[in-house]
Amino acid sequence: MSDPQPKLEPLQSYEDTSEPDKGPQRLAQLRAVMADAGLDGLLVPRTDEHQSEYLPAYAERVAWLTGFTGSNAFVLVLPDEARVFTDGRYTLQVRAQTVQPDFTADDMVENPIATYLSGLDLAGKAIGYDPWLHTINGFKRFKKAAEKAGATLAATPTNLIDTIWTERPGRPIEPIVVHPLEFAGQPLAEKIASIARTVKDKRADAVVLTQADGAAWLFNLRGNDVPQKPMFLAFAIVSNDGLAQLFIDPGKLTDKAIEHLRDVTIADIADFPAALLALGEAKATVMVDPANVSVKIADTITEAGGSLVEATDPIEAPRARKNAVEQAGARAAHVRDGAAVTRFLAWFAQEAPKGDLDEIQAAEKLLACRRETNQLKDISFPTISGAGANGAIVHYRVTHATNAPIEKDTLYLVDSGAQYQDGTTDITRTLLVGEPSDEHKHAYTLVLKGHIALATARFPKGTTGAHLDVLARQFLWANGLDYAHGTGHGVGSYLGVHEGLARIAKQGNVPLEPGMLLSNEPGYYREGAFGIRLENLVFVTEPEDVGGDQPMMGFETITRAPFERRLIDLDLMTAAERDWLNTFHAKVLADIGPLLSGDDLKFLEAACAPV
Repeated sequence: MSDPQPKLEPLQSYEDTSEPDKGPQRLAQLRAVMADAGLDGLLVPRTDEHQSEYLPAYAERVAWLTGFTGSNAFVLVLPDEARVFTDGRYTLQVRAQTVQPDFTADDMVENPIATYLSGLDLAGKAIGYDPWLHTINGFKRFKKAAEKAGATLAATPTNLIDTIWTERPGRPIEPIVVHPLEFAGQPLAEKIASIARTVKDKRADAVVLTQADGAAWLFNLRGNDVPQKPMFLAFAIVSNDGLAQLFIDPGKLTDKAIEHLRDVTIADIADFPAALLALGEAKATVMVDPANVSVKIADTITEAGGSLVEATDPIEAPRARKNAVEQAGARAAHVRDGAAVTRFLAWFAQEAPKGDLDEIQAAEKLLACRRETNQLKDISFPTISGAGANGAIVHYRVTHATNAPIEKDTLYLVDSGAQYQDGTTDITRTLLVGEPSDEHKHAYTLVLKGHIALATARFPKGTTGAHLDVLARQFLWANGLDYAHGTGHGVGSYLGVHEGLARIAKQGNVPLEPGMLLSNEPGYYREGAFGIRLENLVFVTEPEDVGGDQPMMGFETITRAPFERRLIDLDLMTAAERDWLNTFHAKVLADIGPLLSGDDLKFLEAACAPV
């Protein structure tokens, strides 16, 4: 197969793929299948065999069953209830996309799934689960919860939803491409050797790697199996002697990819279970990450005679710590993207007051501005284009059915990102049309103050995202306000816009390290009225002397686009906060000003003028 041509026309669909009206019938079908299998309940996580957040169409089982299309969900199906758990980002969406009372919405943070399960009276009941879709850690939690409820867990030989989903899409067979060294920054041979050393240090014979973006990073390859995420579905096994095996659908392989992988053993993904069995039969000690390796993989190895060493996926830390080439690429991508976003902002400032724009038109214009860079590979996620009350839906996805006009004296929230070969971007701005209310300005300024507090933080080695999360919330908290999502997530290097390892959130327990790329995105959402979110991406910096007893790390903001100055209440800003804002805007003007001209440049100069 010859190498494919670059994807030239990235686009976003505005069709509403949710089918909540079909949920009750499908739920009845599923319960009938459960009864035939002797099951009294079923655990249905929204994931795939790779424990992915972003799924290929064939794995969207929760959406098919319930109608809910959010990226984080878990359904507990019992004879008399079907409970859809999600997080605070989707509180409004899950209610809108599911039929009640057939489905009941719940919050997995406030009411963890295992905790809820353990409190039920399920004496003598059997709860089914697909062992490919549950991690080792997750299975342990549910097993303990089920036992506390008096029930047992029963693995199903096939996924029960798949047996009734008659029009289920097939697995994607999109060709993979080589990610050049000029963007990757490290040869695949060095990466494999480093992973092998880690395996040896853990006194294991091999490690099983299951994450789709992990395989893409390790082998310096990119794919198109998942919309807007340049990764591909594959498994890998790396031995402590440096032998690497890649399990992939052979239909994805191009001539260039095969040549690139000449020192890697390539096998059909269908042969992966047999390879696990062989490890077990060889009495191998296998390293697995219990947080993302499925219980099916673990059981296949151990039941055949192998043993496990549980440890964090050895890809996660080096992938999160961007190397010098990846860092330079990210900065370049953000300058390029910042110029495109600013062209959009200038256009919006001119056109929105006329009263003729809607959410889809705005999203399409932003996409057009990015296309003008001639380097856009894709968007990094569907643009969140929320006018007025729709902006309060944290992960709102505009469709032809929900498309709202952008009206005078309202706020417009736009959260978007791009995929370039040298970097992935993610930026949110909240814009004003007409005149702001006092509430608009007050809330916007509180969010901005939190954003600045996090951006200017200094912290020692060992600091986690949980330690820092409160910095972004403090001004909202002081006014009795908050937001129901994390403050920051990891971002990949021409990979997923959401990437482990570290995050800035109440649950972020991984220490931050230099080179990690994270978002800084506090917000505030008034249901039925408006939403505010301000997002830049930041690098964790190397420790430096700040005049005390120990060096401190900090953040380098790399996003380049101005904030909405008309929404800032300067009376609430300290002198230090104003200085940060002026310094940031000066960098924006210096870096992207040379890429703009005419009215776009005039807009930027005005937007970046000192406050």
